[in-house]
Amino acid sequence: MAGSHLEASELAKYLGNLDMAEQIGHLAGLFPGQVAFSSSLGPEDQVITAIIASHALPVRIFTIDTGRLFQESYELLDRTRARYKTRIEVYFPQSEAVERLLTGKGATSFYESVENRIECCNIRKVEPLNRALRDVRVWITGIRGDQSDNRQGMSLVEWVEKRQLFKFNPLLHWSFADVQQYVQDHHVPVNPLHAQGFVSIGCAPCTRAIEAGEDERAGRWWWEQSKKECGLHT
Repeated sequence: MAGSHLEASELAKYLGNLDMAEQIGHLAGLFPGQVAFSSSLGPEDQVITAIIASHALPVRIFTIDTGRLFQESYELLDRTRARYKTRIEVYFPQSEAVERLLTGKGATSFYESVENRIECCNIRKVEPLNRALRDVRVWITGIRGDQSDNRQGMSLVEWVEKRQLFKFNPLLHWSFADVQQYVQDHHVPVNPLHAQGFVSIGCAPCTRAIEAGEDERAGRWWWEQSKKECGLHT
């Protein structure tokens, strides 16, 4: 498949009739060696990792270590590897770019402006993602549509022109309760911080627990009024 919005729509129609393991297996068959799953180690991503590993699906799994993660996130990464006996590649930001940022603006410049925060996200997240997605034709994500207004408008399969790949969002129509039920039923390891009100977990300086009634991404970049995205999915 060459790749286009039309082909993405056709793929979505076909995949809509399959369960997740079958969906991922079909894509791996269409694009052998060119399917990759990006995990942020959230419960949604842990569900997908469990399905890929338990069905021995030929899919690369990778995560991005921004250098500012919670200790609990690093421990979860190790527990996940041990539980599923699977390889999870780790991508780290370019050290020179991080050094320039810290030397020029300090360690917490992201609190000063949206522009500074986006700069930090680009260095620590977007650039490593770009490297991880080289030669990839299908990028699997753990996005749910009800996580944010931006994500509600996404499709099960999207053609990303800039990256020249298909983006597959198998949990797009799952609810938070659906994810929690799967985690419970299949004993999927998750970050203990979730039980302390950290629903969406990113870098430690940029994440807080949320209060009852708050949007689940309210704890991300809580000092901003802008859309709660780092640039990976915009």
